[in-house]
Amino acid sequence: MQILLVEDDAQTALYVTEGLQQRGHVVSWAPTGSDGLNQARGSQYDLLIVDRMVPGIDGLRLVQALRQERRNTPVLFLTTMSGLDDRVEGLNAGADDYLTKPFAMSELVARVNAIARRSGGSGGGRLTTLRVGELEMDLLDRTVRRGGREIELQPQEFKLLECLVQNAGQAVTRTMLLEKVWDLDFDPRTNIVESHMSRLRSKVDRGFAREMIQTVRGSGYLIRAD
Repeated sequence: MQILLVEDDAQTALYVTEGLQQRGHVVSWAPTGSDGLNQARGSQYDLLIVDRMVPGIDGLRLVQALRQERRNTPVLFLTTMSGLDDRVEGLNAGADDYLTKPFAMSELVARVNAIARRSGGSGGGRLTTLRVGELEMDLLDRTVRRGGREIELQPQEFKLLECLVQNAGQAVTRTMLLEKVWDLDFDPRTNIVESHMSRLRSKVDRGFAREMIQTVRGSGYLIRAD
């Protein structure tokens, strides 16, 4: 997902940005409400994460302005304002969710994923592009590029890669791959996963200094951006 983070605290912004990027999201940062409003107006984002207490235009007015302009990009408030009235006010202003500080990254990620499921993944439309680092997948054209270079994949290889990218930074088990890629709810006791993964890795990582797809011993496979 393409995410805009409106947060004036640099340490919090770095923590959120790194946590979401490790899970395959692309994060832009705006340190003031005015910057956030301008970026939200000028670019297409799948989600806005907004602190209410930011300099310039505060987060509440930022969201109200976007809703008045009929911009329906999902919004998650991330703020220290934790009172019941504060939460009600934020949701009434047009936010889709409200998370108070301090927070756990796991909960933030869960809420981001929940918003993505409810919205179809993209500002009210279906998510059609997945990105991890320099790798980009177009789900409509069924194309893959890394560093601008197109990578030709077979259908099952594409589904394998899509599953890894959707879970970027996290290990995907062999059982999960069998279910999602081959629609098998049992282990056929073959090397079907391993053989397809071997071919996929040779295509995605060939010619690049850094391997993106890695084996997690005893767990499965993962793709990482760093």
